[in-house]
Amino acid sequence: MRKKLFRFAENTRRANIIEPGKPLFDKIKGKWHQLYFKNERPVTVELGCGDGEYTVGLAEVDTSRNYIGVDIKGDRLYQGSTYALERQLDHVAFLRTKVHQLEDFFEAGEVDEFWLTFPDPRPRDRDIRRRLSNPRFLDKYRLLGKKNAEFKFKTDSTSLFDYTLDVLTMQYEVEGLTYTHDLYSNAELLKDHHGIKTKYERIWSDKGEKIKYLKFRFK
Repeated sequence: MRKKLFRFAENTRRANIIEPGKPLFDKIKGKWHQLYFKNERPVTVELGCGDGEYTVGLAEVDTSRNYIGVDIKGDRLYQGSTYALERQLDHVAFLRTKVHQLEDFFEAGEVDEFWLTFPDPRPRDRDIRRRLSNPRFLDKYRLLGKKNAEFKFKTDSTSLFDYTLDVLTMQYEVEGLTYTHDLYSNAELLKDHHGIKTKYERIWSDKGEKIKYLKFRFK
């Protein structure tokens, strides 16, 4: 508990964490380039970023984009924030909010790319609407993404992956849908990842679980 309280207090002083109580929290919608990044680079958003491993990992590989990690858990955002500060990744920000509130912080067409990495699979039928690849959320991504914005999804859960594929092929018109049930045997798709692995990916890979991956654009 003391560690969490320390992190929460530290987060209030950090410019790269945008959270309730800070001036930008209520002003940032539609103004990420003007108010935070001070540039016009494309924006990549990682949904449910947790410790921000993918957010900062991608930012280190490609400095030509801006990166925003979104998660509700402030103690986890602290870790990604620390990493970014230590390495002077000023093209990285973290937004503390729930994914279902994205429309409060982004205008339609403001995002160039989405990453969804190892979300909670929500295996129970009663939790289907809470899956971050449910149409309830996909509709938000489609609205907030620019024309031809790319969506990339990575998971260890076969059931969530197959569910997502079914939703995309049956309920949406998409372009460039490419996928694999075994990412590390697909040399072409593996290039998208730059060797970045989250904590959960390492855990499940070590247990022999195949990593699934897909990408597409909304038509």
